[in-house]
Amino acid sequence: MRFSPTITDLMTSPISAAHALVHHRVNTRPLLDVSQAAPSYPPPPVVIDAIAAAANDPSVATYAPQAGLPALRSAFAADLSSAYGGEVVADDVLITAGCNQAFCIVASALAGPGDNMLVQDPFYFNHGMWLDVEEIEGRRIPNDDGLIPNAEASAALIDERTTAIVLVSPGNPTGVTVPPERIAEFAALAKANDLALIIDETYRSFRPTDAPAHTLFDDPAWRDTVISLHSFSKDLAIPGYRVGAVVAGEPARLEALKILDCVAICAPPIGQIACITGLEHATEWRREQAERIAIHQQRFESVMADRPGGFELVAAGAYFGWVRYPGAFATDDALRKLVVDHDILAIPGTAFTGEDDHMLRISFANLDAEQIDRLGERLAEWST
Repeated sequence: MRFSPTITDLMTSPISAAHALVHHRVNTRPLLDVSQAAPSYPPPPVVIDAIAAAANDPSVATYAPQAGLPALRSAFAADLSSAYGGEVVADDVLITAGCNQAFCIVASALAGPGDNMLVQDPFYFNHGMWLDVEEIEGRRIPNDDGLIPNAEASAALIDERTTAIVLVSPGNPTGVTVPPERIAEFAALAKANDLALIIDETYRSFRPTDAPAHTLFDDPAWRDTVISLHSFSKDLAIPGYRVGAVVAGEPARLEALKILDCVAICAPPIGQIACITGLEHATEWRREQAERIAIHQQRFESVMADRPGGFELVAAGAYFGWVRYPGAFATDDALRKLVVDHDILAIPGTAFTGEDDHMLRISFANLDAEQIDRLGERLAEWST
């Protein structure tokens, strides 16, 4: 059989590629898996109870309304309005099977082969993979110090085939939070050029502040420009239930809905029920988990402050540390050495950047406090 050259040329998921190295381990000590960002704790008990009850309800096995369960759309709109202080209503919300799907259906609705979007550097690899599938060029936005994307410098990247600006805040892989005033600058740039501003806010609950992530929803005309993407995977520790959301004006939602109909029909109802319960009854639990992750970040930053083994922490936030490794190894070789010799499974920075800059993404949130200390000890064993 023959395959699409676009797909055969597409990179393999770096998470799958990294996990393939585990079979080459020779040590018997437990692996420290800091590759895929996933909650290391179970969902709140009230959510588990709701899932168990839903599983015994035959109606839950049927299709949900395509745009999502009305109760979830209303609950999430209320949650966003409370967190941001602007106006989001149920009709603005389209529920998806995870945030990756949210990005894919929005990107496909906005652009086609030969078009381009402005993206952060480094850039979330699954977003990049989808743009490659759709033959959409991702033009890298220049950064200021601290890996903050520069809106003013981005203007020179826009041409007649540009359809959107894509931000991820906090960032994946860097963990860097884009300040609200910088997001506002990008919103103004998008509006001035008739572009969509797509903001992936998967890790919004894991920012170093309780202040709103941005003020875009304060603008009565936000629906003309802004498309905000969300995930419930980290907030409620339910990544396997695959629930995300697109928050946008009617034109963008209707076009994205056409694609959703082809790839999923609807998000799984049982996951949506879990989210309704979490939004209505687990607010304090969500806050506690975010505080716990913040404490882990502080411990991780403390462990990395002395540059164990020569590893340099470049940025950290949300679930991630963006780390430069020492020596002259190519990144694939360094990754293999980490797994085989040091029993650490990370993701190569080459999955997120166009160059081999000797970077690694370390998901410190996967670990407990003792494991974070152990991570530092194992990095200190590194020799070039």
